[in-house]
Amino acid sequence: MTSSAAGVGVLVLAGTPIGDIQDAPPRLAAELLAAEVIAAEDTRRLRRLTQGLGVHTTGRVVSYFEGNESARTPELVEALENGARVLLVTDAGMPSVSDPGYRLVAAAVEKGIRVTAVPGPSAVLTALALSGLPVDRFCFEGFLPRKAGERLARLREVADDRRTLVYFEAPHRIDDTLAAMAEAFGPDRRAAVCRELTKTYEEIKRGPLKELAAWAAEGVRGEITVVVEGAPERGPLDLGPAELVRRVMVREEAGERRKEAIVAVAAELGLPKRDVFDAVVAAKNAAKAGEKGTGPGTGAGPGTGTGTGTGTGPEAPAGA
Repeated sequence: MTSSAAGVGVLVLAGTPIGDIQDAPPRLAAELLAAEVIAAEDTRRLRRLTQGLGVHTTGRVVSYFEGNESARTPELVEALENGARVLLVTDAGMPSVSDPGYRLVAAAVEKGIRVTAVPGPSAVLTALALSGLPVDRFCFEGFLPRKAGERLARLREVADDRRTLVYFEAPHRIDDTLAAMAEAFGPDRRAAVCRELTKTYEEIKRGPLKELAAWAAEGVRGEITVVVEGAPERGPLDLGPAELVRRVMVREEAGERRKEAIVAVAAELGLPKRDVFDAVVAAKNAAKAGEKGTGPGTGAGPGTGTGTGTGTGPEAPAGA
């Protein structure tokens, strides 16, 4: 496992335990011994890890975390180009997965440097396996934005995704996040909150999002992974005008023009563009009527006005 005597070195991404040190992959100790440079997210945690494994490293140890990742990457690439075996470890789990590593991997690949891995524990896969939710298709979303509005908008973007969703979250934000999920996905969507995985106080809390949000409001500690059931399959006949408008709004909030959003929603659902366009126009007219205090149809439900041909609504999509 030593680096080449001449030429380019190798970058090794090593998985580390997410809780129980006995879960460390057998090759990890050997790579720690062989590495000429060890880039660690937290050098203090690296010290505890090597002590727990009974390993005495001889390689140069440098810190590599979010705050210095951009500045430190060129230095590590230079070491690799000079033939060094560089080992990258993070606090827990695999590097690059919501942890430092992506920049270094991308830079090494660009330079034609070999990149390999020591597979290890993963909070994402462990939480999926324990969740009791479908795992045949899933999407890892990482950490959500901290600001409430941005967080809700991000969740709405995937509200109709049928894949199981996996998130990381901090304990002091988990109650707000679960409440936002209940709002974006619906209060009865099933989920699992996986806390302190593989550690002494491991806990898996399963249930509808509304119940989990109420539970989290009392306070939750530890490292948390949230697994959320994907959206149920729904046919076009199950979607009323309000749902069509909501889908258009989600796309607009994500930066699409209204006309493009209407066309995209129609294509997604296999509906005529005119149906989606009319729903948006009706909603806009109803909103205007509400602002004036009166409206066409003297209080009748949406769709009683003409809603088209007045020039006040959104531009009709071509071919609608």
